[in-house]
Amino acid sequence: MPSITFALPHWIYWSGLIFVPLIAMYIVRKQKGKKVDGGVSNPVAYMLWLAGGFVGLHRFYVKNAWGFIYIPVFVLVLLANVQVKNAMNLVSAAKNNLSIAEFDLERAQADEKAGKAGARQKVEAAGPALETAKQAVTKEEAGFSKWNWITRMLAILIALMLIVDAFLLPKLVRQCAASEAREAEPVSTAVPTEPPSEIKHTDPTLNIHLPQLAFIDKINGYTGDFVCFWSIIAVFVYYYEVLARYVFNSPTNWAHEGMFLMFGMQYMLAAGFALREDSHVRVDVLYLHLPDRLKALLDMITSIFFFIFAFALIVTSWIFMADGIRVWEVSFTEWAIQYWPVKVTMVLGSVLLFMQGFAKLVKDVVIITGKKV
Repeated sequence: MPSITFALPHWIYWSGLIFVPLIAMYIVRKQKGKKVDGGVSNPVAYMLWLAGGFVGLHRFYVKNAWGFIYIPVFVLVLLANVQVKNAMNLVSAAKNNLSIAEFDLERAQADEKAGKAGARQKVEAAGPALETAKQAVTKEEAGFSKWNWITRMLAILIALMLIVDAFLLPKLVRQCAASEAREAEPVSTAVPTEPPSEIKHTDPTLNIHLPQLAFIDKINGYTGDFVCFWSIIAVFVYYYEVLARYVFNSPTNWAHEGMFLMFGMQYMLAAGFALREDSHVRVDVLYLHLPDRLKALLDMITSIFFFIFAFALIVTSWIFMADGIRVWEVSFTEWAIQYWPVKVTMVLGSVLLFMQGFAKLVKDVVIITGKKV
């Protein structure tokens, strides 16, 4: 199989972190309130053909059993790739032995010219050893070529099947849609007469809405929506990494680091959103059974520790960010991605967390005082 030497450019990485969530948020908001029938579609079928066609996902999507043909062929590609790796190691070892044999012969010939005792016997022994090493290299290279040819043929077979399916997909989608239409049952449109019961939250402030602090909730809400769509990027990046590593024997030097940094930024930026949604870890064995005012009082008292932590996080993050920007810090890896934007998100995330904590404290005071909102 051919190797892949692609390394993700830095500008594409940072552009993806910005524009992929924006596009996803736009699509979600555009579809909000619209009826989605959930039927098969050509765009989804072709997306699966492109991303997972090598294992027949597009065929399974249209409920076609011919998708099972792809699986054994792809498994054979993986098994053949294992043999290619082993053959490469054997070729490398054989060439190393050949280099040693050539060195031994050259040294024995030099000793013979210098008239050293026993040099002639060494030359006579080194000659056959060199020929044996050459034969071993020829043999291992032949084995490598054989397995490499098998892998290429299997890959070409999958490629040909995908090309054929690219033309057949619209017809398969229409057949699947028609089949689903025949099997569909009428859906009841009756409206329930009883309203759904109100969800009781662990944190009583989730039911409090203050117009003066609504902007904090909105900022953290938009931020949480934004970074959640980074998970889409992770799916495609790790898909590419697995495909490059196990099919093309070309592991990347950027996939793990890029996703490691992305999830770290997601963790920081979503901290305020998680606090707004009461999603942080809490020991609530007793807290869950307390009345709302006592919960709010307990939260207000323990918020002292929260604000100490949040303030320390802001200060230390600011120091990290300032140091990183001053030297335009990059990573020490071969990819050398910029580190300073990551540290900028540390400051932003800690500030958003502090603001949401302040909003929660005000709501706790409202609950304790019993003021109507």
